Amino acid sequence: MNQSGTPTIPLPEQSFFLSEILGTRVSRNGKRIGKLADMLIKENGTLPVVTHFFISLPFGESIVIPWENIGTISSNEIVINIDDLSSLAKEPDEKAILLKDHILDKKAIDLDGHEMEVVYDIKLLWRNKKLYVSEVDLSRYGLLRRMGLTWLAKLIYNLADRIRDQTISWTYIQPLPEDISRFRGDLHLKLLKEKLSDMHPVDLADILEEMDPEQRAEIFGELDTEQASDTLEEIEPSVQRDLVESLGTDKVARLIDEMTTGQAADILAVLPTPDANAILDHLDPENASKVRTILEQQEENILDFATQEYIAFPPDKIVEQAQDEYRKAAREKDVVMYLYILDLTGRLLGVVDIKELLRADDQALLKDIMEEHVYTLDPDSTLKEASEMFTRYDFRAIPITDDNDKILGVVTYRDVVGLKHRFVD
Repeated sequence: MNQSGTPTIPLPEQSFFLSEILGTRVSRNGKRIGKLADMLIKENGTLPVVTHFFISLPFGESIVIPWENIGTISSNEIVINIDDLSSLAKEPDEKAILLKDHILDKKAIDLDGHEMEVVYDIKLLWRNKKLYVSEVDLSRYGLLRRMGLTWLAKLIYNLADRIRDQTISWTYIQPLPEDISRFRGDLHLKLLKEKLSDMHPVDLADILEEMDPEQRAEIFGELDTEQASDTLEEIEPSVQRDLVESLGTDKVARLIDEMTTGQAADILAVLPTPDANAILDHLDPENASKVRTILEQQEENILDFATQEYIAFPPDKIVEQAQDEYRKAAREKDVVMYLYILDLTGRLLGVVDIKELLRADDQALLKDIMEEHVYTLDPDSTLKEASEMFTRYDFRAIPITDDNDKILGVVTYRDVVGLKHRFVD
């Protein structure tokens, strides 16, 4: 268990296979109590989340451990943190979904009813302090791993280039039956490559984001130019960058030529400058010129877009006074949703949202209700960096401060995020 009280999984790339952890010994207070028999999951989002571990005890007994009580997890040992084992359920609920009992060894059936392969293993992904089911493994490599012949699987995999992991993202799996205790059928997939053209770009982007890079590139390669372009716009920046880098320059240029110049600039902005320039050289000349103008503007200094028309109050002013003075102070100001708390030298001490001012006790001091941890921009920050901060944190305005925390100005959301597409018509 780490300092935050959440499970720690010291495994490479934050992922592993079910076969690598089933049967692992389970310990409490330094003593072995049993072994991992199965995992319970819940389908409540894009990927199912692991909610409980099913532990087999000596003499045929068992218990169900909630995820919150799982400490350290590795392929050698699982440590649980709980005082009283007698209070735990002995068996999973009859409607619970068990990975080993309900998913392993099921056949994968596509939408046309064609039988594919058997689910030999299940890939688990550690993300944001939770454990998710990310993929099912239909490969012979997975079968050998499942049989405990990982060394042979690796040998074959290394020697035969034609053998590859054949995994399918869980996003392809149709929802499982509610009455899972009676589930004796096969896993049914949501789509085939032939069905991709019918999917909305937003939905397709969600699926691609959950795939591994090789699988993502393969699926993306099946799309026609228009759909690929629309889908690329919807994918999150880090995945955009990986996907674009996996494609050839000519193909990326064709996709970007299908976009508006503002959207094209957004995608090229996440790439290294040499890569972006190489793609720009392949674009339609008129389109490339507009995109370059936007990208160049994104590198402009943020102080050029700052305003001095913001509301500032001293830290010792009481809330009631600030409320009374707010209407007058806000006249002809560009930034009225935040009150910036400054000392006599103009040093930024904190910020008060107008909503917090209206909710606060009348006699409280502004310094007692202000947020002291303020996200700021540097004088050398660019328009692009400001735009990224607005997108990440959903602020309505951001102050600019120097090395001594003296406020130099404030930039607003509308003047930064809206600016980069303003002149492209």
